[in-house]
Amino acid sequence: NASWNAALVATKPYQIEFRLRRHDGAYRWHIARAEPICDENGDVRMWIGSNTDIDDQKTAESELLALADTLEQRVNDRTLELEQRGEQLRQSQKLEAVGQLTGGIAHDFNNLLQIVSGNLQLLSRDIGDNPQAERRLANALSGTRRGAKLANQLLAFSRRQPLEPKVINIGRFLAGIDEMLRPALGEAVELETVISDGLWNTLVDFHQVENVILNLAINARDAMEGRGKLTVEVGNVHLDDAYARGHADLAAGQYVMLAVTDTGGGMSPQVVEQAFEPFFSTKPEGEGTGLGLSMVYGFVKQSGGHVKIYSEIGHGTTVKIYLPRVYESEDEAPVTDTETMVGGTETVLVAEDDEEVRLTVVELLENLGYRVISANDATAALAILDGGAAVDMLFTDVVMPGPLRSPDLARKARERLPGIAVLFTSGYTQNAIVHGGRLDPGVELLTKPYSREALARKVRQVLAKSRPQAS
Repeated sequence: NASWNAALVATKPYQIEFRLRRHDGAYRWHIARAEPICDENGDVRMWIGSNTDIDDQKTAESELLALADTLEQRVNDRTLELEQRGEQLRQSQKLEAVGQLTGGIAHDFNNLLQIVSGNLQLLSRDIGDNPQAERRLANALSGTRRGAKLANQLLAFSRRQPLEPKVINIGRFLAGIDEMLRPALGEAVELETVISDGLWNTLVDFHQVENVILNLAINARDAMEGRGKLTVEVGNVHLDDAYARGHADLAAGQYVMLAVTDTGGGMSPQVVEQAFEPFFSTKPEGEGTGLGLSMVYGFVKQSGGHVKIYSEIGHGTTVKIYLPRVYESEDEAPVTDTETMVGGTETVLVAEDDEEVRLTVVELLENLGYRVISANDATAALAILDGGAAVDMLFTDVVMPGPLRSPDLARKARERLPGIAVLFTSGYTQNAIVHGGRLDPGVELLTKPYSREALARKVRQVLAKSRPQAS
């Protein structure tokens, strides 16, 4: 060939790359090299050469060239991914900071609400037959309940709810969802539920799932202006590594997906970005608190799940919630508390640092027939127990100042009185009796603000549970 002829004429080394077909029909790249050996006159006397298989080298070179060609695009893709994760981290940190602030506010707010609602309930026993006073009292109590709902939504967003998760099959719960949602949706909204076969179990707080679905349904109703179609769907999904890489704090794996879809006007990308922030609302002033979606976000995150909004202007909205799959068998369905309110004659030791709250709860318990001893912190309560007081129940606030923590007070109380019942109360539990977002096993909690009826029922329930241990 031309290369060989040129080497002969110039008496210079020869080199060429070529493909050689093997006996099995496959082609391999080879390189042939040769060096001329000349006599004293400069004429070529012989050639010494070699033929080498370089197919692996050629493949590697080809791959390297391909990598080089796509390097810029891969760098751009990685840079974009890092920017997205950085933005997600900043958003997460912002929401966490707001959550810490709102948690502290909710604690003080719930104590204030407990004082107001408790005294209003005590006052209701004194007004006699006065319809006007009764109406005003009912309005005031309604206001405290609305305030309590706001505080609970703040705690939900800040991921500081004392959750009581159970292993449930959400599909069975959805089977009766129409009865719960219909009063909120109205007759002009069509409701459809889609439940996949073979649905996995998940570990969540049953009552909070109800709240989440109700919040999403009300948002959807408003987005559809009271007329349209709402679809509630539940199914099994697997979120892969590629999806998890694009979402902070999300692990790849198997999830139970709960999706709520409406046919409303949809959201812009800017609204979607802010939708989970507390107090953000697109509703007219006075028509929304902006806490519904933030409550959903906090609950899902506290439950180890993931939530995503898919929306487009003019094409409705879908909110998808992903809750981790569990392999345990389903727990018994929670029973709605319909127990009649009754009092008792046992002795209750109340440990509460807020004086006005303490005076209010003491009077509520005394009106229910109980004998009450009170202490302003855990140390004083322990001193009362060490003094030999016969106490049937310790009713203690979770967060109190002083060197002795409430859980330690409860432990020491049980050491001294093995049959004593213990009931905690708080407007904000911090990490004293809640770990991993869940109440510690065996812990009984009555969250502030509570009604006289709720107090009466919970005290009787906890006392009843303690009796087998005392016998």
